[in-house]
Amino acid sequence: MSGLLQQPDARGEAEGDGPIHAMDMTVQDRSVALPLHPLSSRSVPPPETLSLSVVAPCYNEEGSLPAFVERMCAAARAAVGDAFELVLVNDGSRDKTWPCIQALSLTRPELVGVNLSRNHGHQLAVTAGLDLTRGARVLIIDADLQDPPELLTAMMARMDEGYDVVYGKRQSRGGESAFKLATAKGFYRLLHSVSEVEIPQDVGDFRLMSRRMVDRLNAMPEQDRFLRGMVAWLGGRQTEVLYDRDARHAGETAYTLSKMVRLAVNGLTGFSTAPLKIAVVLAFTGIAMAIPIIAYALYGALMGHSEKGWASLALIQVFFGVGQLGCLAIIGAYLGRIYTQVKGRPLFMVDDVIRGAAAPSSDL
Repeated sequence: MSGLLQQPDARGEAEGDGPIHAMDMTVQDRSVALPLHPLSSRSVPPPETLSLSVVAPCYNEEGSLPAFVERMCAAARAAVGDAFELVLVNDGSRDKTWPCIQALSLTRPELVGVNLSRNHGHQLAVTAGLDLTRGARVLIIDADLQDPPELLTAMMARMDEGYDVVYGKRQSRGGESAFKLATAKGFYRLLHSVSEVEIPQDVGDFRLMSRRMVDRLNAMPEQDRFLRGMVAWLGGRQTEVLYDRDARHAGETAYTLSKMVRLAVNGLTGFSTAPLKIAVVLAFTGIAMAIPIIAYALYGALMGHSEKGWASLALIQVFFGVGQLGCLAIIGAYLGRIYTQVKGRPLFMVDDVIRGAAAPSSDL
C-alpha cells in the first residue's frame, strides 16, 4: 500500500469546498484497483515520459547533497540530456537536509523533493521515491557519494543490450571498518546459501531498472522490505557492473549496527524458510543423542549398577532448553512479519512534495 498525504488542500478550502481531512483521503493500493488520491494542478507531473528517473534517499545528508546533486545531474545529463528527474527523499532527517533540498529545487527544474513525515528507514524511503518516478529507466543511488553517479553511463550501455536490471557489484569498499566488511561478507554468504531466490552477493540497492521492473516492484505489498531480494525475485534479465565503492563524502553513516541487524533479519526471513527448519534439525539431534543414553541406562539397570550422571543430564537440559528458546525466537520473527503485514498500514507518509522551481505542494 502506498503512502498517504496528511495536509489538506488549501486551494479546495479557499474555493468553498471545505478542507480535505485525513478520513477523506484515498489510498492507492498496489494490488487492487482503488481510486487514486486527487492531484492538484500544482503537483501534477507533465504528461510526457522522461528517459530517466534517479531516486536518492537522504537521511542527514546536508553535507553531501550539493556535491551529490552536482555530480548526479552531470552524469544524468551526459547519459540522456535534459530528459531526466532527480527524486530526493528526505527520510525524517534531523539536520538541514530538507531546507537544502528546498533551496536546490529553486535552481534545478529537474529536481523533485519528497519530505516524509518521519524516519521510515532506507528501504521505505526508496519505495516512496519509486512511487513518484515517471522515467523509462530508474536509477537507485544513495546521496552519500559512496556509489559513483558516473557509473550510470556504463549501466545505461548494459541496459541497451536488453537487460531489465543492471546492478553495481562492489569490488572494494573504502572507508569501512574490518568489522563492517567481515559481517557484510558473512551475511551475503549466509543469505546466498539459504535463500530460495538467487540474490547477488556484494550488491546493495545501487542499480538501474527498466520501467516494467519498477512497476512490478511497486506492486509488491511487503511491509518489511528487502529491496535487493525483491528485485532478484522479480526475475527478468539481470546483470552486473563492477565498481570500487568510495568512502562517504561527508557526515557519518546512518546504518547503525541495529539497523544492519534488522535488514539482515528481513533478508533472511523474507527469502528463506531455512531458519524454521532448525527445530527439525534439533529434533533429530535429540533423537540421535537419546538412543545411546537410553541404551546406557538400560545396560546399567540390567547389570545392577547405576551412575549418577548429573553432569550429562544438566548438559542435555541446557542444550535443548537453549535450542527451544532459539526456535521460539525464530518463530517470533516470522510471526512479527505476519503481524506487521496484516495490519495493512500505508508503507510511508508524505508531508510535502516539491518540483523544481515550483512552490511546495502537499498533494501527490
